[in-house]
Amino acid sequence: MSRYLPRACADAAPQRPDYRPRLPRAPGYLIAPPLDFDRTGKFYMGREISDVMGWRAADWLERPERLEEERTDLLVEALELQPGMVIADIGAGTGYLSRLMSPAVKPHGKIIAVDVQGMMVNRIGRLAREHGFDNIEAVRCREHDAQLPAAALDMAVMLDVYHELSFPFEMLASIVRATKPGGRIVFVEFKEEDPDIPIKPLHKMSEARVRREAAVHRLKWERTIDHLPWQHVVVFRRPG
Repeated sequence: MSRYLPRACADAAPQRPDYRPRLPRAPGYLIAPPLDFDRTGKFYMGREISDVMGWRAADWLERPERLEEERTDLLVEALELQPGMVIADIGAGTGYLSRLMSPAVKPHGKIIAVDVQGMMVNRIGRLAREHGFDNIEAVRCREHDAQLPAAALDMAVMLDVYHELSFPFEMLASIVRATKPGGRIVFVEFKEEDPDIPIKPLHKMSEARVRREAAVHRLKWERTIDHLPWQHVVVFRRPG
């Protein structure tokens, strides 16, 4: 038997009698029995949400061949980082991308590496200290909230993450709140359009799907970068 779950309650609004929050409408979630052990049975806007990569698989994020396979150097170049930027690496895992971005925002910029798993957050902090990345701050978030201050970010990046957010509507809403008006929100996802990419289907997303789900939050599509071998980079702006 399927069942429909409404979204979690929005954060409390300021207590003014005339206050009317202007929030996008939540599509909600559909729960159904999973078809096999690789599936979750939880759907958002017709897309089945994947499982979260657990901390026990963290070594895969640090594999030596990752640079060649995913060309993360091209990704960092495409992000057009500038000194002084404050960037959130959402679902940072081991902090792999955070460490790549860190030098580009120095001397006064900061990388906030956010993850829901305490073991990952601990590893981010340890690796940052060991390798001298003093502008990386590790933050533990909740499944539905990035736990970041309002309008604090110049950019938020989700590298191979959005497809496995347990509460994509609520989490993306919190990321939008944390981004400055005009700031960028970047989705990096394995290309569903390419069946030859050796990633499980639930861990891929098409560009069209990314744009459809971002549109719920009234994000403005800016461009899509497709020259990475495995992923597309879909860039949005928070309206001013």
